[in-house]
Amino acid sequence: MAKAKASPVSEVSKEMPDETNSDRSDGRYVVVARRYRPRSFDQLVGQQHIGQALCNAIETGRVGHAYLFTGARGVGKTSTARIFAKALNDPSGPTSLPTGDSDIARAIDSGEDVDVLEIDGASNRGIDEIRSLRAGVGVRPSRSRYKIYIIDEVHMLTPAAFNALLKTLEEPPPHVKFIFCTTDPDKIPITVLSRCQRFDFAPVSTDSILGRLKEIVRAEGISADDEALRLIARRAEGSMRDSQSLLEQVMSFSDGKLTTDTVHAMLGTADDARLHEFVIALANHDPKQALHLVERASGEGIAAGQLAEQLLGYFRDILVATVGCPAEMQRHANESLHDELISLGQKWGLQTVLAILGILDQTLVRIRHSLHGRVLFESALIQICHLPDLQAVADLAATLAGGGAPSQPLGGNRVTDPSAVGQKKKADPTDPAPKKAAPWRPTDIAESLGASLAKAERPAPEKPSDTGQNPEERSFSPRLEANQPHRQSAKPVEPTSYKREPVGASVGILPPPPARPTASANPTGHEAGISGTSNTVNPPIPARSRIQLMREIEQNPYVKKCQDLFGAEIVKIDPPQ
Repeated sequence: MAKAKASPVSEVSKEMPDETNSDRSDGRYVVVARRYRPRSFDQLVGQQHIGQALCNAIETGRVGHAYLFTGARGVGKTSTARIFAKALNDPSGPTSLPTGDSDIARAIDSGEDVDVLEIDGASNRGIDEIRSLRAGVGVRPSRSRYKIYIIDEVHMLTPAAFNALLKTLEEPPPHVKFIFCTTDPDKIPITVLSRCQRFDFAPVSTDSILGRLKEIVRAEGISADDEALRLIARRAEGSMRDSQSLLEQVMSFSDGKLTTDTVHAMLGTADDARLHEFVIALANHDPKQALHLVERASGEGIAAGQLAEQLLGYFRDILVATVGCPAEMQRHANESLHDELISLGQKWGLQTVLAILGILDQTLVRIRHSLHGRVLFESALIQICHLPDLQAVADLAATLAGGGAPSQPLGGNRVTDPSAVGQKKKADPTDPAPKKAAPWRPTDIAESLGASLAKAERPAPEKPSDTGQNPEERSFSPRLEANQPHRQSAKPVEPTSYKREPVGASVGILPPPPARPTASANPTGHEAGISGTSNTVNPPIPARSRIQLMREIEQNPYVKKCQDLFGAEIVKIDPPQ
């Protein structure tokens, strides 16, 4: 077996693929993705680990009989399969440095070699096609060393076709090699997976795509701004083929100079400045400005679904920046906006950003199945503008769960340093041992209010003006009490027919206390407003006691926190059950 020294696989090739004159000799145009397809292992972009593994297998003589290449679209699976086939059938090989000048290599590059058969699994998925394949397996190659079957989208084969292939796949003739390519390996039976060597192709990085695009525009003699090419590379989302298709589309639209405006105009996308305007309007809770921006974008030909998709990516970058990731991990926003994204994430809070991502994702799903995409997008923007501060809710819940009083201001636990996310403060050995706080219980408020009630029931009997009305028929309303202290955040009096639930029950933070066991009687005849015997109904609260009890309830830290957080007010006091 002839062997040659394996060449190092570089991240971006120093030379462009060797183009053949047959690409344009007959006057037919060949698209960019085909003309600049990699023809050797050192021209693979972003898949260096796979290229090196295949080179080592060839050089050491450890070539298997079946390979499975998995990965997203346009990352180089079929191109790698062709290069591998050329390396195995090279006239002087097998070698990791196949020559591109031989007739075999040219035939494989064009997909016309008689011994390297490329089969589309989506259109040849039945058992009859696999039976025909099995019949041809026993026939030796006509002029090459191996007969190689490249089956693309192999996961589309039917279960019967997979079963028919199993025996041949397990014990193929020595002159046969199988290379399967798929974007969905989970649909392939485990019996087939266990008989293949699997290689997972990762998405190509933005910088690697950018380097290849620069080589293409130089070879095409076109001038292009680096920012325009980076925009195309980001838009491709890890697919080299998609980036080349987008580049060709923009080149046909431009007049020889590629700029960011040209890219946005051709692709119908919004630039970073416009997306930033959207985000600022949402952060300022300004739905009027947000809808104005939608109107302006629609007039320039930008679809609502495209805007929603771009905003989803923009908020993804805000999320990444908020949790402390570097600017290099941003995939949709410009890296120069990293500090701005951190500020926006701190202003919203992590929980609110997550909620916005969920709203935009659901909106995109609905837009794809609706004829009124703009209406759905505008309603989502208004919903985001009126979204409450969910980070403050999470902070309050964490404070109560930890046993501490909610003494922090609204959103006081919000992370201001992204590097501190998920980290705890290190204990100082010189500090005195902190006292362990007692765990908070839902019954704490009930006991506190009950004690206040017992204290309030001891004053002198009510004035004659109060005795004319049955205390059981009189419902307490702080708006009707003359001595009720004025609260700045008070709301207009609601109709008496509107029944409001307790704040804790409506938001799920302060659940109603469970039933308590019978307690021993105190000098007042009951303990803290709770019945002294299990068969006694709770007595009504005296009118004078309600005023004093109201004042003490308003000073309770848990009640104050709920009032500040939800804009609530106390309208009724019920003794704990």
